Amino acid sequence: MTQKKKFDSKALQFKSLKKESLYQGFFQLNRYTFKNQLFEGGWSEVFQREIFERGHAAAALLLDRENEMLVLVEQFRPGATETEVQPWLIEPVAGIIEPGETPEDVVRREALEEAGCQIKRLHKICEYLVSPGGTTERIWLYLGEVDCQNLPELAGLDHEHEDILIHQIPVKQGFEMLNNGQFNNGMTLIAMQWLALNWAKIDEIWR
Repeated sequence: MTQKKKFDSKALQFKSLKKESLYQGFFQLNRYTFKNQLFEGGWSEVFQREIFERGHAAAALLLDRENEMLVLVEQFRPGATETEVQPWLIEPVAGIIEPGETPEDVVRREALEEAGCQIKRLHKICEYLVSPGGTTERIWLYLGEVDCQNLPELAGLDHEHEDILIHQIPVKQGFEMLNNGQFNNGMTLIAMQWLALNWAKIDEIWR
């Protein structure tokens, strides 16, 4: 019987040969030239990929544990206009990580700007690549403890063209929305699925 060959990507290498700027505005588009080692041995041919560069981001699913309420925000998303009838998406608070900021800094700032509340404690859920076939963006995702009393209905920064509706949703209803397919973006789905899996031990996680 022939022994099956083992492939180990941890032993492979790649070379980034060139980086060209194609466009620079609010976001950037760069063309990279690569070559990489192959699973079966040797190297690939030189190839190019256009990569969308929007920086890295941090997000937090806001939870009032005492009242079992979620705080989520809804806003217009241009990237949803091609496939969604209504491109207003319900999401955790989130923002781009600016130079000198940590992901924790960002979610605390965005909780105030987008939801009008202050985060008491943070628990890291995960970090993940958004769409590594076409963008370098990485997201740090957290659970943030908040007090949802006396929140405004609307928020957002005018100079960033933000028009944000703040939702207070009972946790149980949030799980029903998850199961009914009412969340349609990766950040919200990952955060809500994590909360559903960990809800029974959420107090232990905070401790």
